[in-house]
Amino acid sequence: MKQRLPARPDLGHLKKQAKQLLAAYQTQDPGAITRLREALPAAAGSDDAAIAAMGLRLHDAQSCVAREYGFASWADLQGFVAVRRAQADDPQQAIRHWLQCVYAGDIAGDMNRSRPALARRLLEDQPTLARQVAADPWLACAVGDLDVLRAATAQDPTWVHRPGGPLTLPPLVAVAHSSLLRLPAWRERLHACARFLLDAGADVQQSTGSRWPPASPAAPVGDSPLSALYGAAGQNHDPVLTRMLLDAGANPNDGESLYHALEDTTCTRMLLQAGARVTGSNALYRVLDLDALEALQLLLAHGGNANEPGHGPWTSPLLWAIRRRRSPAHIAALLDAGAQAAVQTQDGISAHTLALRYGLPEVAQLIEQAGGGSALPTDEQFIAACARADAAAARQLLAQHPGLLRQLDPTQLRLLPELAAQGCGDAVQLMVQLGWPIATQGGDWQASALNHAVFRGDAALTRFLLAHGAQWTEQHGFGDNACGTLSWASCNAPEPDGDWLGCAQALVAHGMPRATPDPASADTVLIEGQRKRFSDEVSAYLLDSPPSGRH
Repeated sequence: MKQRLPARPDLGHLKKQAKQLLAAYQTQDPGAITRLREALPAAAGSDDAAIAAMGLRLHDAQSCVAREYGFASWADLQGFVAVRRAQADDPQQAIRHWLQCVYAGDIAGDMNRSRPALARRLLEDQPTLARQVAADPWLACAVGDLDVLRAATAQDPTWVHRPGGPLTLPPLVAVAHSSLLRLPAWRERLHACARFLLDAGADVQQSTGSRWPPASPAAPVGDSPLSALYGAAGQNHDPVLTRMLLDAGANPNDGESLYHALEDTTCTRMLLQAGARVTGSNALYRVLDLDALEALQLLLAHGGNANEPGHGPWTSPLLWAIRRRRSPAHIAALLDAGAQAAVQTQDGISAHTLALRYGLPEVAQLIEQAGGGSALPTDEQFIAACARADAAAARQLLAQHPGLLRQLDPTQLRLLPELAAQGCGDAVQLMVQLGWPIATQGGDWQASALNHAVFRGDAALTRFLLAHGAQWTEQHGFGDNACGTLSWASCNAPEPDGDWLGCAQALVAHGMPRATPDPASADTVLIEGQRKRFSDEVSAYLLDSPPSGRH
């Protein structure tokens, strides 16, 4: 049975509920185990003994509490409480807080992703908010209220052409970018509103400037138009609305739609069939970031240039695919589409050598078979052995050439953080054991191997690196250290199974200071006088009061 939140929910009280649940679970309290079985998907259907043996932690208890209140996650519950309290403190801003849940930051003017489930819950729980939405046709576009749109059009048929509402959005953009499109209960009504607007004469090319800070709804960036099609295909990945807009003449070459649609094969195919140009969109490089083989094949089949020039040292999609450690199937698709097997980086490193540097012998074999093979000097043989975690071969080469490691150039040494960023823990450990400079910076954000391990929540690799001389103070390209990396990653969870509590324990064990309470905010802590925000269980540990149980 879903519990009801009070009118002014208190996040501190909810955190206390989760801690109490965890404490009861750790004493094998039958009531706590029953609650977890009924609310936590991981425990569903398990008997008491199996649940007791799971070693559940604070985040599991928080997830249970959130679900008992009808939220899919603790993050959604936190967001609801934050918005509810903000609205209570400043009712005039209630609509703005709600819109920041409905729309992504480039439309709403903040740095956040949209949160459709939270937007729906706020609307359902607050009749005053619902009445405000129904009173404004541009807001009604966000929720698919067709009756409001019809009434507004009967009164003034020209409104469908004008930006308006609190975010100054063209009506069709307001519909297509609404994240409520992702909720099945709202999808058809939003489709109906889009069809109504088109039938009423709204220009299918309606767009607005990006509001991503430092821009804002009041001062959007004029040279970065965000089209209605981008909302449908690139943001919400809605094939029905994408087809509707394309059939009405939407321009598939709007500079955003194809690049952002790549996570959805159906929308990608629609855009390509409608004439979206691959060349110049950076889509080929983006699709290799996503590891989306079918989308890659679609791009190549619709005119994608397998040799499209890239940026920096990565002069072709083939080289970028190797750097992202894509599968032999990805490499084969590029080669079959005409990728030059003998391509080199700006530093003169062949694709064949690069594949071996990244521990991809099967990829290297494909490139060699396509005519891109190259002889490996001794230093590259050593690097290739390290990258594939072949300790015997690497040690033998080092024994035969004792000065080999000292001869490696900076580009070669950067492979340590590069492989750490890709999760190649075995290779990283071997390289460190053989004497690789442990603080070398690399990867997309110029970070050390330790920073990359903490970012991924790889507690085992974090412990290993610290035990072998890595320091928590190692800087990265955003001007912070491993403590800052832990802060961002523990809150945003870039890897689904990351263990940021384990990373925090390792960092503290190797010299990172614990935290002190922040007198200015219950949501942050102070570390050496600097304000930091961490996940709840990481904050609890850093404050020297970690929840007991399995770590």
